[in-house]
Amino acid sequence: MSLRPTLAALNDAFRSQLGVPSFGVSVPGRYVFTAGIEALSPEAQIDLWQKVREFDTFTEDNDPYGEHDFGSIDHPEAGRVFWKIDYYDPTYTKGSENPCDLTRTARVLTVMLASEY
Repeated sequence: MSLRPTLAALNDAFRSQLGVPSFGVSVPGRYVFTAGIEALSPEAQIDLWQKVREFDTFTEDNDPYGEHDFGSIDHPEAGRVFWKIDYYDPTYTKGSENPCDLTRTARVLTVMLASEY
């Protein structure tokens, strides 16, 4: 019997790896800052990446489907910041049919000011 990672576990691994495999899994994808985040100081950007990587305050209210694909952070320089994971095919041209299949899915994690959502 083989254990298949859950969608939440794959999203956690992707979010925490930031380009470096973690938990023994390399989850393909890209990481994106919006223009509003890029306009912040380099220190704020580094701090936000760290907070996104470490985010673990998922509740039934903010993660009703248990996918760990969205979060909200309050930051002193940026204010309210959202991060979101979306699922695409490996060419990034259409949505993924099965986000748990790492051979057919590439993730995009976007970090944005709440006002840019």
